[in-house]
Amino acid sequence: MTNSVVDQAERLRRPAGIRSLPLGDMRVSYVPDGAVRLPPRGWLPDTTEEVWITHPDYLDASGHLVASIGGLLVEHGDRALLIDAGFGPQSLPPDPSTPRGDIHGGALLESLAELGRGPEEIEAVAFTHLHSDHLGWAWHPAPGSDRPVFAHADYLVSESEWAERDVMAEEVTAMASRVRTVTEGEEIFPGVRVRITAGHTAGHAEYVVTSGGQRLIAFGDALHSPIQIDHPEWSASVDHDPARSADHRRRLVAELEEPGTIGFGVHFADVVFGRVRRDGDGPAWRPVDADASPAAWHRP
Repeated sequence: MTNSVVDQAERLRRPAGIRSLPLGDMRVSYVPDGAVRLPPRGWLPDTTEEVWITHPDYLDASGHLVASIGGLLVEHGDRALLIDAGFGPQSLPPDPSTPRGDIHGGALLESLAELGRGPEEIEAVAFTHLHSDHLGWAWHPAPGSDRPVFAHADYLVSESEWAERDVMAEEVTAMASRVRTVTEGEEIFPGVRVRITAGHTAGHAEYVVTSGGQRLIAFGDALHSPIQIDHPEWSASVDHDPARSADHRRRLVAELEEPGTIGFGVHFADVVFGRVRRDGDGPAWRPVDADASPAAWHRP
């Protein structure tokens, strides 16, 4: 194996650290909060034992898929938008009644600080959907306080997702007064538009960031693992509508092949930014080099 192949294999088995990319006159950064381990056949029930025997590079030493948990910071000048808010300052052991292993969060505020941002600078938090690993810091109070973490932020949720919300009452109660619903095609931040892509949840949203002739598609939980790029028919066991989710993935994978297009997979281990490229075996996720050195960053 070449060093690059070895490096990518290692990255598929570990959570992502802070990574940042320029996008025209904007900057996009992955903001880590934590990680969750997923039993591969429990999470992707249409896969077989043979699939994972032939693709061991996707599994950690315990035989789990490693999924990062965090958010996407979008910066334009002095302005800042956060897409998704991690799991928050909590940890849970594996839940035998669900296809989920151990899960933890808690690092997002430290990650924002490394990026030179305080939570009070976030003007809006846009959610792809209302699952707990995307809501964490939006409903937990600031450490040592009873005040909201994102003191000056609106909470943006797709209109259809909010109408069908089924998250815990505690989370809804804590968030409800600050929620503003958004609709298909709405620009929520300079160069950032909403796209409703129901399937994983009833009103799941993607966010398309466009600047300088490039675009980034933050596709949320439309895809959970890079292995689905070549197998969009593999829906997650938690998808609200598996058939609709698979149909959308097929279109999304084709779109990610288009020139000037980068994908952002919040759960994609340590390959969160990437492009789809075709080789002899079909489409594949190719990580985009991202600056992992905070000292090299500057605001646009």
